[in-house]
Amino acid sequence: MHDCDPEKSKVPVDNAAAVGIKTITVALMGNPNSGKTTIFNNLTGARQHVGNYGGVTVETKEGTLRHGSWRIKMVDLPGTYSLTAYSMEEIIARDFIIQQKPDVIVDIVDGANIERNLYLAVQLKELGVPMVLVLNMADEMKAKGLHADIKKLSEIIGAPVVPAVGVRNRGTDKIVARIIEVAQGSWSQPEKVPVHYGSEIENELKKIAAPIARQAGKIKQTGADCDYPLCVEINPQWVALKLLENDSEVIHKVHDSAIRQEVNQQVQHSRKYLTSIYGEDPESVIAEQRYGYVHGICRTVIRRTSEARINFSDKLDKVLTNRLLGLPIFAALMYVTFWFVFAAGQYPMGWIEIGQQILAEQVSNLWPSGSDSVLRSLIVDGIITGVGGVVIFLPNIMLLFLALSLLEDTGYMARAAFIMDRLMKWVGLHGKSFIPMLTGFGCSVPAIMATRILDNRRDRLTTILILPLMSCGARVPIYLLIIPAFFTSARSASVVMYSMYLIGLVIAIVCARLLRSTMFRGESSPFVMELPPYRIPTLKAVLIHMWQRSWLYLRKAGTVILAFSVLMWFLASHPQLPQERIEQLRQEKAVALEQQGNYSASELAAVQLTNQQLQDARLSYSITGRLGRTLEPLLKPLGFDWRIGTALVGSFPAKELFVSQMGIVFSLGEVETEESLGQALHSDQDQPDAASANSSTQAALRTRLKQAYSPLVGFCIMLFCLISAPCMATVAVTRRETNSWRWPMFQFFGLTGLAYLITLVVYQVGSFVQIGI
Repeated sequence: MHDCDPEKSKVPVDNAAAVGIKTITVALMGNPNSGKTTIFNNLTGARQHVGNYGGVTVETKEGTLRHGSWRIKMVDLPGTYSLTAYSMEEIIARDFIIQQKPDVIVDIVDGANIERNLYLAVQLKELGVPMVLVLNMADEMKAKGLHADIKKLSEIIGAPVVPAVGVRNRGTDKIVARIIEVAQGSWSQPEKVPVHYGSEIENELKKIAAPIARQAGKIKQTGADCDYPLCVEINPQWVALKLLENDSEVIHKVHDSAIRQEVNQQVQHSRKYLTSIYGEDPESVIAEQRYGYVHGICRTVIRRTSEARINFSDKLDKVLTNRLLGLPIFAALMYVTFWFVFAAGQYPMGWIEIGQQILAEQVSNLWPSGSDSVLRSLIVDGIITGVGGVVIFLPNIMLLFLALSLLEDTGYMARAAFIMDRLMKWVGLHGKSFIPMLTGFGCSVPAIMATRILDNRRDRLTTILILPLMSCGARVPIYLLIIPAFFTSARSASVVMYSMYLIGLVIAIVCARLLRSTMFRGESSPFVMELPPYRIPTLKAVLIHMWQRSWLYLRKAGTVILAFSVLMWFLASHPQLPQERIEQLRQEKAVALEQQGNYSASELAAVQLTNQQLQDARLSYSITGRLGRTLEPLLKPLGFDWRIGTALVGSFPAKELFVSQMGIVFSLGEVETEESLGQALHSDQDQPDAASANSSTQAALRTRLKQAYSPLVGFCIMLFCLISAPCMATVAVTRRETNSWRWPMFQFFGLTGLAYLITLVVYQVGSFVQIGI
């Protein structure tokens, strides 16, 4: 094991210098699927921080490790194929390198796909930053019969090259050692082999770079503030290269400088001249020169030790991506996943449920028996019932993410996109659109952000609009509440759960077909999808991926859901039911009993409302009850009553709030039955204690749901929650990604209307069939 265990370091970075510890900042870069995150996890362990880059939603990870007297801060930059400013990830990665000036760049290269991965390494070489090249997946290179001349590759790139096998934590020690050597300047750097773009391009680069270098020198002499990209630390030829490539970010920066006119004139002249020489724009020519340079590197440093052969991944793909077997195998794997979530999750769910019930009882016991304390109701009915009703599903969420992480880390999810490409072509999209849809099974927000991989705007808008139809993790608690209430066996529960995911996928495909045939007509871009080799995922990587996703769910329960649970409790508890209204209800009950003719005048005079009836009256009188009663005529054709209506409205901030809102509603007001009318002569003291009546566990809530609604209504609830308006965060990210309120509003009202229509048809047809039977 290497001496860079993050747990050994107890010294804060800010105090490092005071105790003789030297700090190095390292940025990790690499193509997607290059194993960059695995290397990052190997280096930093569990000592990581996840956040966002300022002003954007692209995720960043930071971690630290200790190696001797060195403290190394690792920054995991977004995976990117190049440093060209086409995507947000590329801009962020490049700006971090230039503006934050990390001490060392570690470029992770997939050795099994070395030619494509070296394109990014060449761009880093152009930038002239201190670099360590990690040749990851060295074992897969060997399996493919490829051998790399490490020394020669290091000489050409001008940086140390370290072979590694990230999934087996091999090479980590050498990576750390090379980082320190490069940071200290002690690495013996050979003479770099320059990137050649051809004499015509290089002559024009010199002309553009001359005024940039002159301005950078003036800034250094005067000591004025240095604005990127005119800092003397940045190679002027790199700035000239970016201007010649028509890089919008660099052009914008130069436009704000004192040399704007001189540089712009030279750039325009050079672009016009080179276009006339090559017959195409300079950026295309420069990209071709880079690819030629990369190809030459591979011809020089890579040799085959054996003839190309069908490897293990190819053999598996013959079965798993088979034209006939691929889709059934995918469907079977999804079914097994949902069965596993139900079968294995019921035990830890039960433990959490018992703990929630004990906690509610202990808190309730702090008040006298029969107390009607507002604070007690807030804590028990609002916080414990609301938040606990969501937290109880954490084991199922973790198991679901565990299964998805296994499928993703083995490389199968990329095959799923390939398999679905045939179906997506009928829609007018292609298999790459299925990647965000798969991500949508976890959360719609990162799924919408993942549509950035789609080059065609029509494809991207179509995918964004249908993504909320994927059963995200927030809908899982709704399914896990409803399904066990009406479908008790693990087999039937798995089938129903599977059907919800399948229904969402089918509706999404049909909607996509409709959108591509009407609003977004046009040809789809060609589908080019890399199929990474199958790998045995490490337990550490799978657990980290599972926990990171589960933590987002748990954090939401402790913030958004807590806040809105308290709000929903307040709306369900206020305004208070006046005493006059209670007396009126008591008299109405007495009149109803008098009509039965079985009670004397003295008995009727002593009639009191039961606790259930009193709580139901209070809920009906509250803001929540009034809103529900207002919506009830609209929702009644769907089989929904006012309780379901209020829970649906309350779930807009986050879908999980439907569960907590139902828990609050049924803890504040019981299901009204005909038997409750006969409980006439019992005083309040004869009724169950209010605290125990309100300590609603999930089992009790399911029992009440089963008493109040039919299985058909339960299915319709899940169907409506699946199709209807996305949560608040999804609306916000759709607005940001489309740069317009038009599309999120279309998405919001369109999906809600579609949910109403489909649920109406299902409920009415189902009711007709039930009556016929």
